[in-house]
Amino acid sequence: ARGEIDGIIGFGGSGNTAIATAAMRALPFGVPKIMVSTVASSDVREYVGVSDIAMLSPIVDIAGLNRITRTVLANAAHMIAGAVSFVTPSVASERPLIAATMFGVTTAGVDVARRVLEQYGYEVLVFHATGTGGRAMESLVRSGAVVGVLDVTTTELADEFAGGLFSAGPHRLEAAAAAGIPQVVSVGALDMANFLGPETVPERFARRRLHSHTPHVTLMRTSVEENRAIGNDIATKLNRALAPVAVYLPLRGVSAASVVGQPLHDGEADAALFDALRSALGPNVELHEIDTDINDPAFARAMAERLHHLITNREEP
Repeated sequence: ARGEIDGIIGFGGSGNTAIATAAMRALPFGVPKIMVSTVASSDVREYVGVSDIAMLSPIVDIAGLNRITRTVLANAAHMIAGAVSFVTPSVASERPLIAATMFGVTTAGVDVARRVLEQYGYEVLVFHATGTGGRAMESLVRSGAVVGVLDVTTTELADEFAGGLFSAGPHRLEAAAAAGIPQVVSVGALDMANFLGPETVPERFARRRLHSHTPHVTLMRTSVEENRAIGNDIATKLNRALAPVAVYLPLRGVSAASVVGQPLHDGEADAALFDALRSALGPNVELHEIDTDINDPAFARAMAERLHHLITNREEP
C-alpha cells in the first residue's frame, strides 16, 4: 500500500513486462507505476488491465546502454522520482459515487446526466467504454464503492457479439446486478462494433456496412441478428438483478452516428434490439421508451432523475 511502496518502475521485454506489470496491478490506484517496455507500442491491455500503469517505449531493444536507452531510462527515472516526490494529496469527499459509461457518440447525453447527478450531490466517475473501461467500472462496482450505476453506453456488448476490439468480455453488465446496486441502463452505441484501419476488418465482414470514423478506427454497423442477440443478453443479465433496475430506450437513435441521416442509421436493426428487450425483460425490470435519440437532454435528464430516485427509494421497484 502507499506508504510501504512509494512507487514502482520496471523495464524489459515481454517477459519482464509480464512479471513487473503483474506486481504493478496488485498495487492500489495512485501508487505511481511506470513500465519501460519494448512492447509499449503494441496492444498492452493484458499488461495494464484496469490499473493506472504508464507504459513507456524505449524505442530500441534494451541490449546495453546507448544514446537512446540512456535518454529513455533517465526520463523514466525522473518520471518515477517526480511522481513519488510530489504526491497528489487525496481529497476526502462525502459525496456518494456513481459510475457511468460513455463513448464519443454518447458524450453529449452523458454530460447532461452527469451534471444533473452532480446537482443532487453525487460524484460521477465516467468510464470510456472501450473494453478496459467497462472492466474497470465493473471492478469498482464489485468493490462496493458506488451507490448506483448509470450504464448509458453498453456498446462493449456489440463488440463481444460481433467480434470487435472493444469487448469487455462475456460478463459485462453483471456486476451491479449481482452486487445489489441500483442501475439505470441504456443501449448506447450498440449500433457499432469497432476495428482499427479498414484493412483490419475480418474478411467475413467485407459486405457489411462500414464507416471510417478516423484513419485508425473503422465502425461496423451491427446487424439485425446481432442486435436481437444483444437484447436477449441484456435482458437475461438484468432479470437477475438484486436491486432496482430501469432500462431506457431512445427510439430515435442509440448514438450520434445512427440518428436519421447519419452513416449508421438502421431502423430495422434498432427495432430488433428494442423488440428483444420488450419481449425478454422480466417484470422486475422497468422499461422506459422515449421518443428521442440518446443524446437528447430530455432523455439524459430522465435517466439521471430515475437513478437518483432508485437510489433514494430502495424499497420501491
